[in-house]
Amino acid sequence: MAGWIFLGVIILLIVFVVGLYNRLVTLRNRVKNAFAQIDVQLTRRHDLIPNLVETVKGYIKHERETLEAVIQARNVAVAGLKAASANPTGAGAMEQLGTAETALTGALSRLMVVAEAYPDLKANQNMMQLTEELSSTENRVAFSRQAYNDSVMDYNTAREVFPSGVIANLFQFTPAAMLEIEDVAKRAAPKVSFS
Repeated sequence: MAGWIFLGVIILLIVFVVGLYNRLVTLRNRVKNAFAQIDVQLTRRHDLIPNLVETVKGYIKHERETLEAVIQARNVAVAGLKAASANPTGAGAMEQLGTAETALTGALSRLMVVAEAYPDLKANQNMMQLTEELSSTENRVAFSRQAYNDSVMDYNTAREVFPSGVIANLFQFTPAAMLEIEDVAKRAAPKVSFS
């Protein structure tokens, strides 16, 4: 009788460990899937930028530095996305992507500020359409990034709590990194003047 009880306990323990392992695998796969959604939106964003630059190029002849900065920032962001796609849970890859996307956002903001000085450009149908598509894509990126970061938080929490943390360490489940893309405009302090 004691042998059957011991066998039952061992079987329950194995089922418990397998359940925890499968939960960690499921959460890790959710992180990868959430990153795939970011990948789709950032790729869309990166694909829109050359069209935007071409549209602007005809109007802004004296702002070559701004256009080159946007193109350079886009190229760095594309490379960062490629690296992050290869390892969507890696801290280094996410940091590189976040930095690249922050730089791209800043370059695009400067381009839009310059474009404001050209009324003909603002009235251009292609420019209006591209600006709208880019804005829509930015919203999708923000939503996808939030979903990704939520998945990362769930996965990392499961990795750290007891008893699944023991299983995570035993099977070498590495922590996933959040994706931080700074919006330069939101970081600037508002200026208030009563004069």
